Amino acid sequence: MTFRTNASVDQQVLENVLTRIESAFEHLNGLGSKINQLVGENDFLSSLRNRISIPGGTCGFDLPYYHAWQQKPAGLRQDNLKHWTEPLEPLKAAVDILLGLMRDNASAQKVSASGGVFQQNLPQGKFQLLRLYIDPSLNLIPEISGNRMMVSIRLMQQDEDGRLQASNADATLELALCS
Repeated sequence: MTFRTNASVDQQVLENVLTRIESAFEHLNGLGSKINQLVGENDFLSSLRNRISIPGGTCGFDLPYYHAWQQKPAGLRQDNLKHWTEPLEPLKAAVDILLGLMRDNASAQKVSASGGVFQQNLPQGKFQLLRLYIDPSLNLIPEISGNRMMVSIRLMQQDEDGRLQASNADATLELALCS
């Protein structure tokens, strides 16, 4: 690997990252086809999957055991959720590594959203993930839309009733295009 012979690369950090990647790879390989079988092997989850896409499909008369489960103590439901998602942990670890490497690979730039709107043309094929930071004290919520050519960010605020309204405030954002 060329990074191991590069003097400008911190070898301790590189070894740490490579160890994490190798460990995630081994855990993923150890799963086999379990990820695909997780929902199918659990009658409760399988019935939810079959009914959730149907409007009104999760009503009490269609899935009474789901509604009964919702009435159980929060601790028991959390234990169930942990048990059901446990087989997904190796996948989560691998995705965390990948996203971490992508996010850390970009430096954020300060950009201005004039009148609550920011638009920017995007470089073709140069990034895979957009990272946005807005100072939480501004109480602004970004509405992001985009395609392979450009990104548009419209800043929103909640009114007294909790509904989102377009903000016309000028704001500084931190934007990073991660690859």
